[in-house]
Amino acid sequence: MHDTTTSHDFRARVSGVIRLTRPRQWIKNAFVLAPLFFTLEFFNPSSVYLALQAVVLCCLASSAVYIVNDLRDIEHDRRHPKKSRERPLASGVVSVPVALVLLVALYALLVCGWFVAPGVVAVLAIYLALNLAYSFILKYQPVVDIFTIAIGFVLRVYAGAVALDVPVSAWMFITTLCLALYMAAIKRRQELRHSGTGGRRVLKKYSVALIDRYAEMSATGALLFYSMYVLSEPEKQRLVVTIPLVLFGLFRFWYIVEVLDKGESPTDVVLADWPLLLAVLLWIAACAWALWPVSG
Repeated sequence: MHDTTTSHDFRARVSGVIRLTRPRQWIKNAFVLAPLFFTLEFFNPSSVYLALQAVVLCCLASSAVYIVNDLRDIEHDRRHPKKSRERPLASGVVSVPVALVLLVALYALLVCGWFVAPGVVAVLAIYLALNLAYSFILKYQPVVDIFTIAIGFVLRVYAGAVALDVPVSAWMFITTLCLALYMAAIKRRQELRHSGTGGRRVLKKYSVALIDRYAEMSATGALLFYSMYVLSEPEKQRLVVTIPLVLFGLFRFWYIVEVLDKGESPTDVVLADWPLLLAVLLWIAACAWALWPVSG
């Protein structure tokens, strides 16, 4: 009986350590692959390898960011009805010393990454510094907090471009920024609705109506700038077929938020809602078709 209990505790701790790195959130690092996709470098095996290398480094960096944030918020999370159960540090499944050891290990791997992809790690150093400032200062500043989250996605795209040493269209950067602002605004909206102003200190300075306007403006900007990106470059004009899919994705996501009252975790929404996931997969397929070189 004692051995069974010990084995169960060990598995729980291992599971807690894994959850501390938030592997489900690694899907966000798919933004790193945007330059590979839209510069047609996905035909080059060497470029694919470099892009995937950058994704791995971004996963290490984002996991380090999550650990720092959880360490910073541990006392607050322990008083939160949901986070006190789900967060490994707040629930006590993982101890602070273990989290610190894991954090140092992630930083060490990133330092090693410098010798493999120095340009990518340099971008990630900016990402880490920005998120360190977010964890201790910027997350308490209204509007600044949302933009800080969004800039993290822009840096992911830039890291992908640096990995391949390719230029990225300004349209791609501004589209990424608007889309990320939309997701960040929705996240704040749902946190405010579900947890009230007690969920985050900064939520006391927002209202649902205000965040709705932010979200609508950002979604409109994302659609507008994506369309301009598609239409501004002759070799990418076949991408016009993907615009209806983008529209559907925005409509469906807003339906999930407004009617189903979900969306606090955009990653979970995409993975759990099959119409939205199908739209994303169809968008990827349509992009591949539109970007595939036309013979003759």
